[in-house]
Amino acid sequence: MKRLWLLFSQTVTVCVAAWFVVATLQPGWLQRGVVRDGAGITLYEAPGNHAPSAEPAAGSFSPAARKASPAVVSIITSKAVRHPRSNDPWFQFFFGDQGTQSQTGLGSGVIMSPDGYILTNNHVVEGADEIEVALADSRHATASVIGTDPESDLAVLKISLPSLPVIVLGDSDALAVGDRVLAIGNPFGVGQTVTSGIVSALGRSELGINTFENFIQTDAAINPGNSGGALVDVNGNLMGVNTAIYSRSGGSMGIGFAIPVSTARQVLESIVRDGQVTRGWIGVEPGELSPELAQTFGVRASEGVIITGVQHGGPAANAGVLPGDVVEQVQGKTITTVPQLLTAVAALKPGVAAQLQILRGEERTQVSIVPGTRPRLARRRQ
Repeated sequence: MKRLWLLFSQTVTVCVAAWFVVATLQPGWLQRGVVRDGAGITLYEAPGNHAPSAEPAAGSFSPAARKASPAVVSIITSKAVRHPRSNDPWFQFFFGDQGTQSQTGLGSGVIMSPDGYILTNNHVVEGADEIEVALADSRHATASVIGTDPESDLAVLKISLPSLPVIVLGDSDALAVGDRVLAIGNPFGVGQTVTSGIVSALGRSELGINTFENFIQTDAAINPGNSGGALVDVNGNLMGVNTAIYSRSGGSMGIGFAIPVSTARQVLESIVRDGQVTRGWIGVEPGELSPELAQTFGVRASEGVIITGVQHGGPAANAGVLPGDVVEQVQGKTITTVPQLLTAVAALKPGVAAQLQILRGEERTQVSIVPGTRPRLARRRQ
């Protein structure tokens, strides 16, 4: 018995001595959840967090972000600029020849197809001499401009890289005010960033941003550098292309605007197919219907768009449309605002007859018009 007690005492003494040595020289070995990184730095994790959770937490948007983020790219542009007075002899006398300087810009884009087509804003790449695209997986490529559409502020780029991640297109027409959305882009050049918010309004127009305006308004934080990035739903599907913010300070104030994917897709397909966007044109000057205009032209209508001018020799004039006519429908689609008329007529195919429902005085009638091609430099005439 005495021998067993002596053996036990010696064992305990050795264990305590070993514990004391370890606690003095390597205390981290006694911590739970110890992880060592590649540099040999000792890190500590809370117990139970050794393996990632198989399912995201309730209400988490991480699945949507993981799905969409790889297809959102950063766009870095550069262009050579000269001082506006660089050719002035007096300026050169005092300051010398300033030569050209490189001016850089930053934006975002969305990979739309495995072929390398990228959709972004026209103002992101406008005037650029070189365009570099940086993917979320750290790959880089030089992009070429396939075509631009300043009237919708969209542009199509193309890169050549294998195994490109592609965004999944959603149905922007099914969006409703209050729906959750995520904005993904590269604000201020800090790197890819995901912000969340809701759809705060639909069909925003008359903002003076583009000729054709039908914006999705969101309170998801959008800042400089987000332009051209993705607005996605909670399933990670593309709903719009982030375009502009309302701001007095240059930063996000909770009001951002995105071009619906329904519009962006039409522009993309037209540019890839034809190299440009071809829109219909009927040659009228539209105006919002007001009681004063209705009284002036002697029409009894509460909804629609009133025609205040008709271009001589244009498609509308040839079809018999007159000033004072109220357009109520285009190809069966109800028209209540000028932006709706602009969009509906632009969607018409030039050379193919279209039906307009108009109200003239108290008489409602159908007019067949053969649209022409919208002039590239026209702003408000439709």
